[in-house]
Amino acid sequence: MSSKKEPDNKPTPEKGFSRRGFLGGAGVAGGVLSGGLMEQSAQAAPPAGVTGPGETQITLTINGKPMKVTVEPRTTLLDALRDRLEITGAKRVCDRGTCGACTVIVDNKAMYGCTILAIDVQGKKIETIESLTSGAKPHPIVPAFVNNDGMQCGYCTPGFVMAAKAFLDKNPNPSYEQVKAGLGGNLCRCGTYVGVRKAVMEAASELKGGRNA
Repeated sequence: MSSKKEPDNKPTPEKGFSRRGFLGGAGVAGGVLSGGLMEQSAQAAPPAGVTGPGETQITLTINGKPMKVTVEPRTTLLDALRDRLEITGAKRVCDRGTCGACTVIVDNKAMYGCTILAIDVQGKKIETIESLTSGAKPHPIVPAFVNNDGMQCGYCTPGFVMAAKAFLDKNPNPSYEQVKAGLGGNLCRCGTYVGVRKAVMEAASELKGGRNA
């Protein structure tokens, strides 16, 4: 009688990770996450001082008036003005902060509305082109653009007007070359630069006359 032991045909358990074990573990982990950590994370309120990701109400001071508006944190000032408040003077042209058609004045500084988040200008003084015609008579820069044919298609005009207004507020008695350099952040695809610069010079003269009166 042979004492030779018959071979064991039972499969030997695999060492390390197996495909079946991985899938089984993933199922358990998925169940834990979907019913536990992930669900709790989705239901948790944002930390104090954090805005978003949903819409939130903010107050913007536009042309001297406080205005409440509900926006997502990612909303630009330009979008808030045009799409939520129906203040459409500032134009969206390039939407990349290069052409200046959306120029507004924030705390006395000309800025591109498409590059500023609306939530970041709360508490600041925002001026749009609508403010230049809200008084008894328009700001001198407005008729000066008309007198010097400072616009053609008109898309860039509101941005140029606001950039010119901010420039004249800081440079009331400029030279032609200073005007040319001062408006370098605005583009006119129609090429009406000469008319725009003459308009700024005329407005400077009008403002100077008004100050000396």
